[in-house]
Amino acid sequence: MKIGHIIKRARVDHPQKFRLADCDPADTRGIDCDKDAAKQLLAGDVERLRDLQRRLYAQHRWAVLVVLQGMDAGGKDGIVKHVMSGIDPQGCDVHAFKAPSADELDHDFLWRCARWLPARGQIGIFNRSYYEEVLVVRVHPEMLEKQKIPPECLGDDLWKKRYKDIRSFERYLGHNGVVIRKFFLHLSRKEQRKRFLARIDDPAKNWKFSSADAAERRCWKDYMGAYEEMIRNTAAGNAPWYVVPADNKWYTRLIVASVVADTLASLNLRYPKVGADKRRELAAARKALLAEG
Repeated sequence: MKIGHIIKRARVDHPQKFRLADCDPADTRGIDCDKDAAKQLLAGDVERLRDLQRRLYAQHRWAVLVVLQGMDAGGKDGIVKHVMSGIDPQGCDVHAFKAPSADELDHDFLWRCARWLPARGQIGIFNRSYYEEVLVVRVHPEMLEKQKIPPECLGDDLWKKRYKDIRSFERYLGHNGVVIRKFFLHLSRKEQRKRFLARIDDPAKNWKFSSADAAERRCWKDYMGAYEEMIRNTAAGNAPWYVVPADNKWYTRLIVASVVADTLASLNLRYPKVGADKRRELAAARKALLAEG
């Protein structure tokens, strides 16, 4: 089982040739295992994440931003719960971006996300992100009216300008030690319907369902086009997109966990070395503590 090879296939390295139609949401790319085996595989990566995150926090130089995008019921919340469950809460921050507030609409489209970027030594997880501005806003352009953008700044090239701004923003973050990994959780329309029905039929999941989510299914084709254009225009070496089949939750979680763990491992993270003065201080403290006994 070569997870590394599968991860490589999920990464979009040639965005100009990318076609969403070539990606099967139900594909598990040769991994054939039962639920228990999948849990064991995921547990291994979560343990690896735990160790690497401690080193990231202690070294206090890099920051890691994980961006999760996808249609409703695609598994974003499940990744936060099952993949990031083993990480020390001190070193991880999760932020879910819902409909923008009046205050957020009074600022540029990157502002509300920039406020929540991870600090050095931290892993930041964006459950949705600034990419909503080239997804839901593109599918529903009437939302632009609420953003109070001067008419002179709009036009047919608005989306091209936003793609360019996002690429520049992510390049800037990379120059400052923020490592970005972006995941599109590719869910099929059929599987989304199944998960919506499960939320309706299970009283414990009723709160997760919104009729607005179901209404958005009418725009499915438009959303798929927007996702494809988004990936084509914003996949970059410093901020790659991973298109992860999302019809099988265990597979989605396994791939995301492996990518994040491999990303941390590539940073050559080390616990800080202490100098001679610090070692003498530690020795003196040890001696004093032992003397108490």
